[in-house]
Amino acid sequence: QVQLVESGGGVVQAGGSLRLSCAASGRTLSSVYMAWLRQTPGKEREFVAAIKWNDGSTYHVPSVVGRFTISRDNAKNTVYLQMNSLKPEDTAVYYCAATATYYRGPYDYWGQGTQVTVSS
Repeated sequence: QVQLVESGGGVVQAGGSLRLSCAASGRTLSSVYMAWLRQTPGKEREFVAAIKWNDGSTYHVPSVVGRFTISRDNAKNTVYLQMNSLKPEDTAVYYCAATATYYRGPYDYWGQGTQVTVSS
């Protein structure tokens, strides 16, 4: 089992920055992908970024390239999503997820989600 706890969401003006954190606990993470996804009401959950825990390989959806960066801190068992140049369309609930199979899922473990609101 892996437990995931997100933090760092909030309200920010367009152009601003936020950093989301996902603290992981439980089984060893060495062979998993950690991912961030987001969801807005009435839409399917959307992949944002992922990182392979053992070698740090990263994947970002094109709409966030150059603005968002996923990273990890092995010592803290924590994954981060640094979000810069935020836009109103980035408003969503952001979820942290983990999978041992493929960076795009399916995901085996989920956090509770954290709300990000970008005002124009």
